[in-house]
Amino acid sequence: MSCHTAPIHAIPGLPEVYLIGPPNVGKSVLFNQLTGIAVSIANYAGTTVELARGRGRLVTEDVSILDLPGTYTLRATNEAETVATDILHKRADLVMVVADALYLEASLFLVQQIIALDQPVVVILNRVDVAAERGVTIDTERLARELEVPVIPTVAVRGEGIEEVKAAAEDQLELHRHDKRHTGTDLSGTDHGPVDTHAATRGAGNGMLPPDETLWQRAEEIIHRVERRSSAPDSRYSRFADALVHPWPGIPAAITVLVLAFSVIIGIGMGVRRFVLLPAARGYLFPALRRLVSTLLEPGMAQNVLIGEYGLLIKGIEWPFTLVLPYVVSFYLVISLLEDSGYLPRLAVLLDSTLSRLGLRGSHTISLLLGYGCAIPGILSARAMGSRKERLILATLISLAVPCISQTGAIFALLAEASVWLVPALFLLSFVVMIAAGIIMDRLVPGGRSQLVFEMPVLLAPQPRVIARKVYGQIRHYLVDGALPMVIAVGVAAVLYETGILAFLARLLAPVVTGILRLPAEAAVPLVLGIVRRELTVLPLLDMGLTPLQLFTGAVVGLFYVPCIAVVATLAREFGGKVAVLLLLLTTTLAFVLGGTIAWTGALF
Repeated sequence: MSCHTAPIHAIPGLPEVYLIGPPNVGKSVLFNQLTGIAVSIANYAGTTVELARGRGRLVTEDVSILDLPGTYTLRATNEAETVATDILHKRADLVMVVADALYLEASLFLVQQIIALDQPVVVILNRVDVAAERGVTIDTERLARELEVPVIPTVAVRGEGIEEVKAAAEDQLELHRHDKRHTGTDLSGTDHGPVDTHAATRGAGNGMLPPDETLWQRAEEIIHRVERRSSAPDSRYSRFADALVHPWPGIPAAITVLVLAFSVIIGIGMGVRRFVLLPAARGYLFPALRRLVSTLLEPGMAQNVLIGEYGLLIKGIEWPFTLVLPYVVSFYLVISLLEDSGYLPRLAVLLDSTLSRLGLRGSHTISLLLGYGCAIPGILSARAMGSRKERLILATLISLAVPCISQTGAIFALLAEASVWLVPALFLLSFVVMIAAGIIMDRLVPGGRSQLVFEMPVLLAPQPRVIARKVYGQIRHYLVDGALPMVIAVGVAAVLYETGILAFLARLLAPVVTGILRLPAEAAVPLVLGIVRRELTVLPLLDMGLTPLQLFTGAVVGLFYVPCIAVVATLAREFGGKVAVLLLLLTTTLAFVLGGTIAWTGALF
């Protein structure tokens, strides 16, 4: 997967296909089914909204598929919907609209809007299996006649209906080509100007959306004709799933789920690290690399850069791959399971009243969890979920007290073996800081709260194939955006160390480290490295023989220390340079204040 900051252009010579649908309807799974996982990701021009493009194979021809942001309506209510609307007003060869069989009426609102733009359309009716389990059946042939476009039922997570989607898409493309040949015009890339229309479904090439009341009335009429609901009683499983948004049994269930998730992340990560990767690396790989480098190079700076104190071939492998990677895998495995099961939206509803006291909404729970993977998507995800005040509070909390997965893996590696209780203690401290910061910012930052409504997905058993694909994609993302920068940072640190520059900078910080944090003077080195990569504030402490109190102090400093350079750049782009600088000063100050407080308080006992 490649990432860019420029807009993605269409693949030359291939028909242009747009894929769009509401959130939580399986659109990403369908995109992967149609294109595979080797796709390009980029920001839409002038925004931070990410788009994905892939090359897909239909029955006999290839197409360029652009995955648009999830949207409920083309009357844009946030930046993501604005981007989708802007793109849809440019002529495509085909638009594939993903609708939800379980909540068809809401999906028809969006489907009709897209049809009104007079684009060539195929409707993909996904999750027909889930609808059937809830006693809902859809007459897809009747629905196709009502909408006057092809409607293909699918179960994306099992790959059912994908071949039919490809065939229908190819038929529509050929029909579109015939229409263009017949009219003698090339409509590709043209914009639709707004003129009056009264069509409730298919537009007349004018691009004007019908009134919302007309669309909802038409959607209701269609539902009465195509949808059948059985009178079968709801199961205990369904009733329990619906009850998870209430304090009982929602809160005990949430505590149980989070404790289990935390235990699985630590258990898998620590087990793979301790019993597989570290023995293999330290017992076989590193000795072999040291022998090889010693044979090829004479003792000196070049050899030390490769296998010395911060050796690129030693620490550049050990830190990102044997210490952090196991926790990356376990973290994304757990998050993918919670996401695909449909539990995360229920957790968001359950926490809405709690987060409202911090100036946030329950839906921001997902953004906070994304922040534990990487701060940048956590911050950017709020563009479609809230007011500027809420986005600023969320960005502050993530930057201040939410460790990314690389940093989390480093913290686990530092603390878990010294005492398993130090890890929950550190995260409890981060939650306390988040709560305090949220309450203060809610009172100080001007602005109101957003009114957010989202559909509650059905609670389902995750599909192993989908989970494996997601985890694999996240591992690739970590290798490019996490491990590779860490390796580069280790290489830079090795050069700075061998030239004496790192020691000089560390001596400047030594009085703060020894006087305030009560750590050995050499612990100043990680503080210098942490400016480049936040997790490097923590990882070097592993080899210093520190006491549990010193380890906890170092972990606290590492948790609240300066955000990495990429996060600072994102904050500047989102909120301006002044906000980025203020957050930088806030995190650094808090790191030393809390670290010093813990060090000196702990020394009294």
